[in-house]
Amino acid sequence: MSGTTPDREGAPARRRGRPPRTESGDTRDRILTVAREEFSERGYEKTSVRGIAKAAGVDSALVHHYFGTKEQVFEAAVAVAFAPALHAPDAVGAGPLDGIGERLTRFFFGIWENPTTRAPLLAIVRSAVNNETAAAVLRRLIASQLLRRIAGQLEPPDAELRAELAAAQLMGCVMLRYVIKMEPMASADLEQIIARAAPVVQGHLTGA
Repeated sequence: MSGTTPDREGAPARRRGRPPRTESGDTRDRILTVAREEFSERGYEKTSVRGIAKAAGVDSALVHHYFGTKEQVFEAAVAVAFAPALHAPDAVGAGPLDGIGERLTRFFFGIWENPTTRAPLLAIVRSAVNNETAAAVLRRLIASQLLRRIAGQLEPPDAELRAELAAAQLMGCVMLRYVIKMEPMASADLEQIIARAAPVVQGHLTGA
């Protein structure tokens, strides 16, 4: 016997076990999309694997099968949402070091000004502020994928510290403009902000 049973119309039924590769890829993507939405709407603490599974129309065991723990689901969702920011080292590295501050600042604010990328990033930041597990995931992602790559373009011995100080400057601006929405920062002209912030970022990255 072949190990399959015919369906009502005589066609072989699907074998039991893992879904075909194309189906499993679609299911995984659907789970990840739903997870991003759940974390965005509810935050890390109020989101559960069971809730993600229910919204995605799958069993919670399948979520664990693809991603593991809730923390790992969050990290996978964050990695996708944070992906545009991870291109920063490539974008800012295409030019001389004396202009890296403006390139990084402009690239960073460009991501946050875009409503499509801003929404998931806001969810990530809010989750990280309110939950240490989410914060640890974000720190790990930023350190390994973003800051170390930027630091690799700078002069040692304190390149990583310089990259972190530049990131702190930009994240502070982000918190005031997009999260807390403090005036006049929240409604200030973007070019004015870039003009004022870029030299400070440049100083952190290449200053004495």
